[in-house]
Amino acid sequence: MSHRRVESARIKTPSARSSVRRAAALLVAAAVLALIALPAGAALYKWTDANGRVIYSDQPPTGNFKVESINAPPPPANPNAVKELASKEAELQQKKMLRADEEAKAAKTKAETDKKREQCAKVRGQIAMMQSEQNVLLFRSNEKGEPVYMDDAARRKERDQLDVWVREYCSG
Repeated sequence: MSHRRVESARIKTPSARSSVRRAAALLVAAAVLALIALPAGAALYKWTDANGRVIYSDQPPTGNFKVESINAPPPPANPNAVKELASKEAELQQKKMLRADEEAKAAKTKAETDKKREQCAKVRGQIAMMQSEQNVLLFRSNEKGEPVYMDDAARRKERDQLDVWVREYCSG
């Protein structure tokens, strides 16, 4: 068998140089993809040799090289991981429920406060109307829905009852 000596040809055209660069880039990309495809538990090492070439391997180099571990093996599995995850999930659900309860209570309290404020404003308006010096005819409806007009004594009695209600329920 004869040995042929192959000399590298110099590439003189710019388009040929760019195609060589593209081919080299594809080769590097293929090497990186091949390294990524290694098993997840395998260690991957990267170093630069004496000629300046970057080398990737699953075996550490022999000799005095600055080695970078790219894909270290995963840490040992935690036997209690499932229990811990379930516990954390339960805690999160409990916190979520407590937060929802607190928000519901706050909304209910706000609604009650708003309703009370509205009622107090209405009652104060009724008191002001009863205290007015104007000749306003006030009446209540009886069981049949007919108007029954209030005289001064009934007006005073109603105003006093409303004053007591305001003092009791509309503090502040």
